[in-house]
Amino acid sequence: MLDQTLALRLKSKSVKESIVSRIAKDFNLTPILANAYFSQISDYFLTHAEVKLSSGEFRYLAVDEQEPAGKPLALCKKVPVTLTLHAPDEDLAIYQKSGLKGLRQAKILRITNEAVDQGGLLSYEDIAFILTSSVVTIKRDTSQMRRQGVILPSRGWRHEMGRGQTHKAQILSLYLSGYQFSEIEHRTRHSETAIKRYIQDFARVVLLHKKGFSIDQIRISTGFSHRLINEYLTLLKAHARSRELKRILQSPKKRGR
Repeated sequence: MLDQTLALRLKSKSVKESIVSRIAKDFNLTPILANAYFSQISDYFLTHAEVKLSSGEFRYLAVDEQEPAGKPLALCKKVPVTLTLHAPDEDLAIYQKSGLKGLRQAKILRITNEAVDQGGLLSYEDIAFILTSSVVTIKRDTSQMRRQGVILPSRGWRHEMGRGQTHKAQILSLYLSGYQFSEIEHRTRHSETAIKRYIQDFARVVLLHKKGFSIDQIRISTGFSHRLINEYLTLLKAHARSRELKRILQSPKKRGR
């Protein structure tokens, strides 16, 4: 009995119990409700604050891709996504080859794909704000890119065109069909560095799937959305006899060619 009393006293001195007690007192809540609030707030904090970012990356709130068209932005569910604003090696090569306009369009393509990979969609306003540009310029760029066959999974495009195959999946489909990097670069306006990164992401999903991981487990391990994982698994099935796929599975650390 004495040991149990001591344990309860020590527990009451923990950081969590101290915060729960403060919440109960400040908001006039029962201990059960205060504890529930604490748990929920902890989840929010872990989702938005405990994020590891690499150089050039930043965190942004995008609209959840499941939100319907026409719903007021303020009422839409938001999801935190990690976006790459600067990728020095990749960006420098694009700038030297295509100038500022080409670099801006490459960044539009990169951040919109990164957002949708994580279950979010960027609006034209989001893109303009992130790239410190105007909405008019962003719309002009995206219109030009789409006329050239480039898919940009922005919020406006998704509502207009539905949930078709993403540009990333098209790039992987070309790779798995035997196209060389130079041909894929020409067709999709992606750099070889970006294409290799997509192949690595695809390989992670495939290898986890081969080990028996569920879609939810793959999502937790990779941070990719359910939609992207399902798209990758569809590619896996469609290209089951691909020589490139066999190469990925046999030598996951050597995917370049």
